[in-house]
This record gives sequence, structure tokens and C-alpha cells, in this order.
Amino acid sequence: MIRFENVSVTYDGEAGPTLEDLDLTVPEGELVLLVGPSGVGKSTLLGAVSGLVPHFTGGTLRGRVTVDGRDTRSHPPRELADLVGTVGQDPLAHFVTDTVEDELAYGMESLGLAPSVMRRRVEETLDLLGLAELRDRPIATLSGGQQQRVAIGSVLTPHPKVLVLDEPTSALDPSAAEDVLAVLQRLVHDLGTTVLMAEHRLERVVQYADRVLLLPEGTMGLPADMMSVSPVHPPVVALGRLAGWRPLPLTVRDARRAAGRLKERLADRAPEPGGAPTPGPEDPAPAPDSAGGGSGPVRRPEVSGPGSGKRRGGGGFLLRRGRRPGGTVPAAAPTAPLVHTDRLAVRRGRVEALRRVDLRVQAGETVALMGRNGAGKSTLLGTLVGMIAPTSGTVRVAGLVPHETDPRTLIRQVGLVPQEPRDLLYADTVAAECTAADADAGAPPGSCRALVSELLPGVADGTHPRDLSEGQRLALALAVVLTARPPLLLLDEPTRGLDYAAKARLVTHLRGLAADGHAIVLATHDVELAAELAHRVVIVAGGEVVADGPTAEVVVSSPAFSPQVAKILAPEPWLTVEQVESVLAGAR
Repeated sequence: MIRFENVSVTYDGEAGPTLEDLDLTVPEGELVLLVGPSGVGKSTLLGAVSGLVPHFTGGTLRGRVTVDGRDTRSHPPRELADLVGTVGQDPLAHFVTDTVEDELAYGMESLGLAPSVMRRRVEETLDLLGLAELRDRPIATLSGGQQQRVAIGSVLTPHPKVLVLDEPTSALDPSAAEDVLAVLQRLVHDLGTTVLMAEHRLERVVQYADRVLLLPEGTMGLPADMMSVSPVHPPVVALGRLAGWRPLPLTVRDARRAAGRLKERLADRAPEPGGAPTPGPEDPAPAPDSAGGGSGPVRRPEVSGPGSGKRRGGGGFLLRRGRRPGGTVPAAAPTAPLVHTDRLAVRRGRVEALRRVDLRVQAGETVALMGRNGAGKSTLLGTLVGMIAPTSGTVRVAGLVPHETDPRTLIRQVGLVPQEPRDLLYADTVAAECTAADADAGAPPGSCRALVSELLPGVADGTHPRDLSEGQRLALALAVVLTARPPLLLLDEPTRGLDYAAKARLVTHLRGLAADGHAIVLATHDVELAAELAHRVVIVAGGEVVADGPTAEVVVSSPAFSPQVAKILAPEPWLTVEQVESVLAGAR
């Protein structure tokens, strides 16, 4: 179905090829998973299949790529649209219409399908992806995960022979991700659809793959064989390697069957916490330091208030930098929570986004907000940074009311990395972005650049932010905000597009900030990140807090939000491979 013959891709201005001498064949009716570090060329390979590379992206493609006999060099994307369905890393860039139902129908209209066929397929897709309740909603009002499901649905309705999916579950909650992957598996098994997928959250997808393609090597084989040698692998594989299990398990079920002896070795041994202990009233965290004599976050929305704000790309807030004025803000009392909401409620149009939310976050504490797509997590972060005004109730950050506070004062207390990192980036190069971040934060020159290299090595100074991969762009946005070392750091899906190594480096950096007294609140669907980093997990459903407690207590009891290690070693509260490895090393 798909054939690469000695394919190399080199982008203009790059020193070397992104893909080099790639030679492979993907048979019809198989799901092939692309695995490799961030920035290694996975998106480029997918773009070569859809014709976006080089017709849209530019650069030079050498060799030959054919899809069902069509040469992508002589067939631009419009001539492949009936054959290849593509969902990129950024769902907002995919949308053409304004509402969910219209978007699902648009691809079929372009292909001239009969109205009766279109109606039936739209209804089927709405049901398959759990979108029926959203059919009339404007796409701009949906959460990031809901938008991702709509983007996937819009390429399913034309029934293409080939699906090209770049990080298709990155913004989905665990249950929604399982639903999408089950649909893809059904298309592969029942209809013979060929699926090429790049995904960093391998714990979600590797068990569905027929083959795994490792990049940059270009080696393809069975998933178990590839995972045994891949430097990028999910926790279940890492635990299997540590325990010496053969064959290497790819699913929680297989790992549980092999885990009997490991459970015996871990009996009566308490897991060591992955992060710093949660600070409390009798043990306050140190006051957070900050670069440049106490400067805080440097970026904030143009305006605040429900439904307000300049919007770009289907609803993303256009953010700007603020300059730190002179003077200081008195620190809150050591025992007072840095974040305090009381019966907080937010209504956005007809949607009651938050209802009676009570939340306390101490300095030095890391809190993970979890819940299904559209539960209200991003809205809660928006109220903490002053983007959204409460409909009722109260919210205070460091004693300030965010939506009523002058931005020049608030930016010294709280920083936000939004779900769409490009909203923070406006310079023409990575180097210029970092130089501006250093100046705004009052940090020593090179601070931001060092953070980018720490989080994700290999990002070139001269690259335009729009030309970065999703993971590279996120690393740059994280570095821009982290340079300022704000007392309160808000992160919305901070691991989208990051491989396991980059995520581990981010966890190490955030643990250091928490140990220095910075509070961190992150909204995430990444259950492995929450297990590694969070002191507490707060689960939000329908705009309400339905669970709030220590990470081990909340996630171990939750089938949806439990990490792989917890499922394998249940009922004991082990959360991470790091904990198991530490105990086993001490027993030797």
C-alpha cells in the first residue's frame, strides 16, 4: 500500500537531511506505529505519505514515495485526498468550517458524495467518537481534546484507504483515547484500512500496533522485537526489562501474569515518593526564589473576563509579554495557601464550566488536575491567571484577585504555559525568543537557551518557532515561562509532543522548582506524569471537583487515571518504575 524507495528529505537551511535513505514497505490493512525521539522526523515521514512534504512544507525530497501506486511527487495533497486522510499535531490548523457537524461533512462534500451517504456517515462518526452531544457546538468553544476528536472524525467520514495520524491521542483523556484507538483497530481489522501513526504516549498505543518503525534507524518489525531494543518505550516495557521478563510484555494484562515473583520481592517494602513531600502548615515550603531579583511570569492575556480576549486559530487567547515594573509584592504568610478558591463558578455562554470549586495549593506543592475532555481543567487554570472572571465565588493567588489585578502586578506571581504553546511565541527565531525571555525576566543572558537545551537538545537557534515540531515548540514555550521562575506555575498539557526522555528532564526541573518553594498546578491527561510528579491529584468532572487527595490514594483506585505500574503491581501503591528500581537496587 505504501512504499518508500531510498527516500531522503532535506529542508531549506538545514545542515543535513531530516530523513535519510529510508526504504520500507507498509502492507495494506496494518497499523504501523512510528517511534523515536522528538524532532527525529516522524512528522516529516507522515507528511511525505500525504503529499504535504514537499508540496506544502518545501524542502527537497529525493527518492520515491508511492501510496496505492500514486507517486506523491507528481500528486499533490488535493489529488490524494480521496486516498489519504491526515490529522496533524495541531487540530486547529485542520478545521475549515465552524461547527462540529459541518466539519465532519466537509471532506465528503469535497469528494462529491451523495447527501444520503454523508448523513449516515456523520451519524456513525458522531456515535463512534462520542461527539453526538457536541454536533451543533462551534468548534472554537470546544476543549483541546474535543477538537482532536472532531479532527479525527473529519478524516474518518470519507473512508480513506490510508490514515496518517500525528499524535492523535495527545490531548485526549484516557477513556477517549481508548475509544479512538478501538475505532482505528476496527477499521484496520474489518475494512483493511492502513494506518500510520506517530505517538509519544506508547503506553496507550503500542499494544494496538501490527508493526513498529524505529526512527531515525528506519528499522521496522514486530512490536515486541522493536520494544526490546528501542530507547523510547512505555513503563510496562521498562518494568519488564528491569524484571527480566521474557517474552517482553506490551500490555498490563501480560505484565500482571508475569509479575508474581516481582511482587514477592517487593512485599513489605514501601514505595519511595518520587518528589518532595507535600508541605503543610507545620512544615512550610521555602519562599520561591526567582531569576533577576524576584521577577515572575512574563506573559499574560491581553484582556480578561468571560468570553473576552483576542482570539486566534479557533479560540486560542493571543498572549503578550508584560514588562516587570520596579518594586516588590509582599509575600503571602508562610502558612497561607498560594492558591485559594472558594465555591468558584464560571459560566461560558450556555455552558457551566465550573461549579462550586474549592481548591487550596501550598507553596512547594505540585497538584495535577485530571478529568475527561471538557471537564473544566483549562477553565480553572484560566481563572487562576486572570484570563477568566468568575461568575460567582472567589479566587485568590498570593492574596490577589487575578481578574481584578493589574497585569504588571500579577505577572510577578503566576505564569501559564497554555495548551497551544504557539500563543506564547512571536519572535522569528528560537534565539530571538530566548533573548526576549531573558530580558523580560531579568535573567542572565543565555538562561532561556540553556533551559531549551536541557529540556530538548538539538533545537537550532536559527529555526522559526512555526517550523519546530510540536514537542520542540512546547519545550521552547516551557523554557520561556520557566526562565522567570514564577511563584505559581500553571501548565496545560505540558507533555504533548514530548518523548519519554524529554518528559523525564521536565519532571526533574519541576521537582527542583517545587523543592525551592514554587507551586505547580498542571492540567494533564498524562497519568504517568501525574504519578511521577504530583503530590496531589484533583479529579474534575462536569466542572466540579469529585476527588482530591494524595496521588497514590486517588490514582490507584481509578481504572482510568491509574499508571501502568500501579495496575501491574496492584493492590500495593507502586506508581513508577523509578520507585521499583530504587527499592530493588537497595535490596542488592
